[in-house]
Amino acid sequence: MPKISDLAAGAFLTTTELTPPKGADAARLLATARSLSAAVDAFNLTDSHNARMSMAPLAAARLLLEAGIEPIVQMTSRDRNRIAIQADLLAAAALGVSNVTLMTGDAPTRGDHPDAKAVFDLNSSELIAAAATLNGGRDVAGAALNVAPDLCIGAVVNPGADDLDVELGRMAAKVEAGARFFQTQAIYDVAAFEAFRERLERFGLAEVVVLAGIIPLKSARMARYLNANVPGIKVPDALIGEIDAAADVAATSVATAAGIVAALKPLCQGVHIMALGQEAWIPAIMEQAGLKPKVGAGR
Repeated sequence: MPKISDLAAGAFLTTTELTPPKGADAARLLATARSLSAAVDAFNLTDSHNARMSMAPLAAARLLLEAGIEPIVQMTSRDRNRIAIQADLLAAAALGVSNVTLMTGDAPTRGDHPDAKAVFDLNSSELIAAAATLNGGRDVAGAALNVAPDLCIGAVVNPGADDLDVELGRMAAKVEAGARFFQTQAIYDVAAFEAFRERLERFGLAEVVVLAGIIPLKSARMARYLNANVPGIKVPDALIGEIDAAADVAATSVATAAGIVAALKPLCQGVHIMALGQEAWIPAIMEQAGLKPKVGAGR
């Protein structure tokens, strides 16, 4: 099965997200990952997603590795200063975890511990630069490491940002800091994503590895909620109408997501499916998109 580090070699990869449990038992998460391992190359493990406290993704990542499944650990600067984030990055490397997606994270006020004190010591580019500095054998204070990690550093980008030039400027800064791949906000308008890819050339980013985000729509209500509440997402009215009129919403959503994946394939190096509880749909989405599960990959 391809690895995230194969991106530069031209592999087309599929990633998805799993949220570690609110509790000490990760059996369900592990079972879900195993059930999808024939259709998914690597699994993002979220870092207290939406500022809702859950098991640290490093523990879940180690469990996936022990099962022969490739993890990507999300790390945010919301809860850590530069000392803690470097410590966790080194811990990831010591545990055999090489893939990280770095971001600032959601404010605690959005989550289930709204009175928690936010840290945000490093912005996203500084966070990426810290990981790249560790890869170079030193910490951000300049002290030498006994062994440098070999982290494959990822970041996020929003192709639907209101001010795309500002967003692309941030993306360029992340590349300069050391990001090797990007996972995007959910895409529903393939033409708009193609225009985004063309704009990358103006910023010297044409060769940047991009995994296009997909959120399968569970209902027309969900689509309207995304439009109203999630910056950078625009579900076309025609698609909302199709979902709303569907006799079988699940089948229509799978077919719609598969069509988007198939259309995006020539425009990116992979897809990142954020199933939000509908992970069981992923194999059908990939098969209908013409990206059949890898032979022998199931566990």
